Amino acid sequence: MIRVGIVGATGYGGRELLRLLCAHPDVTVSAVASTSAAGKQLTDVLPGFQGLLDITFETFDAKSLAEKCDVVYLGVPGRESMELVAPLIQAGVRVIDLGADFRLKDTAAYQEYYGTTHTQQELLSKSVYGSAPDNRAELKTAQLVAGPGCFPLSVLIPLQPLIPLAKPDIPVVIDSVSGISGAGRTLNQIYHFPEMNENVRAYKIGVHQHTPEIEQELNNEVLVQFNPHVGPYTRGILSTITVRPTASIDFEKCYACYDNEPFVRVLGEDTIPDLNGVTGTNFIDFGWKQDARTGNLIIVSAIDNLVGGTAGMAIQCMNIMFGVDETSGLRLGGMTI
Repeated sequence: MIRVGIVGATGYGGRELLRLLCAHPDVTVSAVASTSAAGKQLTDVLPGFQGLLDITFETFDAKSLAEKCDVVYLGVPGRESMELVAPLIQAGVRVIDLGADFRLKDTAAYQEYYGTTHTQQELLSKSVYGSAPDNRAELKTAQLVAGPGCFPLSVLIPLQPLIPLAKPDIPVVIDSVSGISGAGRTLNQIYHFPEMNENVRAYKIGVHQHTPEIEQELNNEVLVQFNPHVGPYTRGILSTITVRPTASIDFEKCYACYDNEPFVRVLGEDTIPDLNGVTGTNFIDFGWKQDARTGNLIIVSAIDNLVGGTAGMAIQCMNIMFGVDETSGLRLGGMTI
């Protein structure tokens, strides 16, 4: 059994990890840590886990966690992972960070988009970007995995195989809308029910922190115009990606790389996904439409930001790291009603 610990288990990503791990046949949850809930029974804070987990929240202690766990997930707010990862790695435990601190390899870009200096550059150079379809071989031996952003995963998987055919002097335009859970649990007036009900909001146009992450994982071969939105629903991301191809595309050949990917569903031309098909699952669905009038290719993808975009992909990475069936704990269909 893989002994798992979660730091920051009260956040949305941490809760989703717990939900999925409770049904994982190869896992035991050995420790949960939380600054806000230390000393409390998990079920007193998260009553939905009554009858499933009998465990107490503890304070963060790297040595104690390493003694109990084979892998520790970090679900803490951005900029906080840097100080936690180093002692965990030194204590001999493998780490999967759900946050953003180890995604960007360019520390200048990290400074620009996250507003702080990166203090763990040596560990940053060793981190593996946690996208299973791209980095399966590297994940097998990784000591530190940087969980991708949920917006980037919705974009990178359908877009990466097409980049060699994209016109390099025309930015790729990405319009994505996420459920409110993508903003996390931190209180903010703009996400209160009266503010978001029957409302859709665009935000951080041109300055969103996922922009350099997307460009990095596309090998900086194209510029992206990333336009994020938040909608009045709980979970899920629908991304519309507009690309100008340089030539006709053999889609069957282009997307053959996903033929054996367990959680990538290539729907094909003129088949456009919606969120119902992926809600609560680790799948990403995408299809496309070629617009003869403009010459653009429009790809639409759907992903659950809390599962396929966060916790589910992190568990898939863990499965690869520990040599168990890659789909263990993740065989879930879409919540279509």
